[in-house]
Amino acid sequence: MSRLRALAGAGLPGHLAALAAGALLPFAFAPYDVWPLAIVAPLVLLALLADLGPGAVARRAWCFGVGMFGSGASWVYVSIHVYGAAPVPLAAALTTIFCMGLALFPALTFWAWARWLRDRAGGIAIGFAAAWILGEWWRGWLLTGFPWLYLGYSQADGPLAGWLPIGGALGTGLIPALSAAALYLTLRRRRRGPLALGVAAALWLVAPLLERIEWTAPDGEPLSVALVQGNIEQNLKWVPGQLEEILATYTALSEPLWGTPLVVWPESAVPAYLDLVVEQLAPIAARAREAGSALLLGIPSRDANPERRRGFDAYNSVAVLGEGSGLYHKRRLVPFGEYVPLEAWLRGLIAFFDLPMSSFTGGPEEQAPLSAHAVTIAPSVCYEIAYADQVAAGARAAALLLTVSNDTWFGASIGPLQHLQIARVRALETRRPLIRATNDGVSALIDARGRITARGAQFTREVVRGHVQPTRGLTPFVRFGSMPLVDLLAFACLVLARPVRRR
Repeated sequence: MSRLRALAGAGLPGHLAALAAGALLPFAFAPYDVWPLAIVAPLVLLALLADLGPGAVARRAWCFGVGMFGSGASWVYVSIHVYGAAPVPLAAALTTIFCMGLALFPALTFWAWARWLRDRAGGIAIGFAAAWILGEWWRGWLLTGFPWLYLGYSQADGPLAGWLPIGGALGTGLIPALSAAALYLTLRRRRRGPLALGVAAALWLVAPLLERIEWTAPDGEPLSVALVQGNIEQNLKWVPGQLEEILATYTALSEPLWGTPLVVWPESAVPAYLDLVVEQLAPIAARAREAGSALLLGIPSRDANPERRRGFDAYNSVAVLGEGSGLYHKRRLVPFGEYVPLEAWLRGLIAFFDLPMSSFTGGPEEQAPLSAHAVTIAPSVCYEIAYADQVAAGARAAALLLTVSNDTWFGASIGPLQHLQIARVRALETRRPLIRATNDGVSALIDARGRITARGAQFTREVVRGHVQPTRGLTPFVRFGSMPLVDLLAFACLVLARPVRRR
């Protein structure tokens, strides 16, 4: 701690230490899962910020953010370079801008903490932890949001997993942040250190007891599920003339599966609008219906809209054929991947801004769940699984969760494995089993306690088979979502920041 205190007052060495601490934090998440780093990295950051003015705090927290996102989210480079056809220098520059832009979130968050909270009573323990979580929250919704690398995700296999059905990823992440602040106060021999450490220790000790609570109960019999992982090359997927071959691939892989209650194809498995392939899908739907199977498949769809230049709204959808019903439109779209901000200016500049199917429209907020074999299913498409409150809202009326994805965009990076861990946390928060079908991995079946019961390999063409047990009942997080915690933390910050009257 004394060495960190020495660095805290230094310029460049302190910034480099913050950069290194930020780069270390993603190792708390998949695929590394060194969850104690979710305490160590915030502890180092706090030690490096504690004695600086607000402006210097912002610069140093920005360095921490650059390290965190540069280490944990630079997999966007694969999308930009490999599939967006951007040259290496341009792809590296765009990735750097992306990570540096995201780093503004911790910079602004901890500037506010240093300006109004840090020097008040409780400003280190309560203020730092509250600032961290509120920073994660507003990063998760501003400008579509980037709800990635939350501290709570480190606990999918950690000792705090019992808190996830209560507080979700944000509430669970509050505990490592508070623990870091408590350790800092204790190591600095501050008066409130032992109290803060005792509170943090109690939260850790009660977690195993919470994990024993059965928040939900089985609802009906287990369902047999087959996930069809087509492993279609992304560069070929949208090439004209490939549709028939892609349909033939999925049809052949699915033929031995008819009779399985749920057969799932991944996101945009059929690279054509639903209304244009009705004839090609009709025999597949009939085959599924005759065998008593429900086929859930990712496919683009569209509705007429004369106000659009092209005359319709396009959606990234999930449809149910055969023994089921429903059509879901993705609500949270990925910037540049599914829509282009400032489209009139950016379209045509580089190939990355003209990716296939990058003109989707977000679906309506209120949509009915899918239905198959009298079981209600709450769907999400790809990136949407990172939105905890949206998934929890869907789980209130559903017995199981479904997410379809196409992580081919991120190649052999850590992105798909982080994505899988986020899906596991959604299962833990809602205590619902989750079906995850992807184009090239990782396809998996996850039970209501976040455990993977069946899993495919990456970059293979295969079928993943297993069972899921639908559940009923609501966890506290499904009932109330994240907003009670956010409101409580915001109120705590307002109380800490109130003017102090002096006699």
